[in-house]
Amino acid sequence: MNDMAITTDGLVKHYPQVRAVDGLTLRVPRGSVYGFLGRNGAGKTTTIKLLLGLTRPTAGSARVLELDPRRDRVAILERTGYVSENKRLYEWMTAAELLCFTRSFYRTWSHQAAEKYIRRLEIPMRQPFKKLSLGNRTKVYLLLALAQRAELLILDEPTSGLDPVIMDELLHVLAEDHLGEGGTVFLSSHQLSEVEQIADWVGIIEQGKLLLEARLEDIKNDFRLITAAGEGLQPFGPPQVVSAVQAGAFWKYVVSRDAEGFAARLRQQGATVTDVSPLNLRQIFLELTRKEDPCTPGNGGEKAVAVLSHI
Repeated sequence: MNDMAITTDGLVKHYPQVRAVDGLTLRVPRGSVYGFLGRNGAGKTTTIKLLLGLTRPTAGSARVLELDPRRDRVAILERTGYVSENKRLYEWMTAAELLCFTRSFYRTWSHQAAEKYIRRLEIPMRQPFKKLSLGNRTKVYLLLALAQRAELLILDEPTSGLDPVIMDELLHVLAEDHLGEGGTVFLSSHQLSEVEQIADWVGIIEQGKLLLEARLEDIKNDFRLITAAGEGLQPFGPPQVVSAVQAGAFWKYVVSRDAEGFAARLRQQGATVTDVSPLNLRQIFLELTRKEDPCTPGNGGEKAVAVLSHI
């Protein structure tokens, strides 16, 4: 068995006016939670549709559970629990009716699991889907995906409308049940603090291109914010510099590795390094995806310079 649940190589999807996915190469290990992150329009949902065979690539290839989405879409869907970004189901059905309708399609369906998740996620089962709040619609979608006992969960914004209590419960369900049984989670979400709690790996994309893919632990160990003061400091630095922002007499550098080595070089140039700080996932994401901030009236001449090609 391949140790990767998902791989893509140079995956491309072009529409007439948009390059939604542009040469994407991913590696998602089996048994992991992979946080797939990007801004709105970055290409996350299109990538998911390509992985599930719901749209065909312009170029490149993908493998999901060792299957080709172009030829094996049904087999992939049988082994994958999917929560889509648009929480739409048959609106005249109640959650109970949707449960009965869905379970016949999956050989691995677990009635016991369904009953457990109904309780743990506090799902109203007797109301028509169209009358449910966004949060309760999300819960029904999650129920249908989790009860399949699938090898792979692909979750596109799975916490939409959930309150903090249910969101925390969902994270426990994913960690204790799905991962505990050797499953894999491919999670696209804007809730970066929740992703940080559960993810093993992170991939960040922008305009359809991969900016960064690594273990979350390694990213958090390597990325640092360095604050320095001195004359003649430059906005650009070695390849590990992700961004540099001047604020008055100080420069703030975000580096992706070897922070101590970079700080030592700044000191050799006569700078005073006042702080070397770790960054959380949200801060790292913002640094990687933030656009250049040009000097404008009232901006005090501050300018951020991203050097993403060197990460």
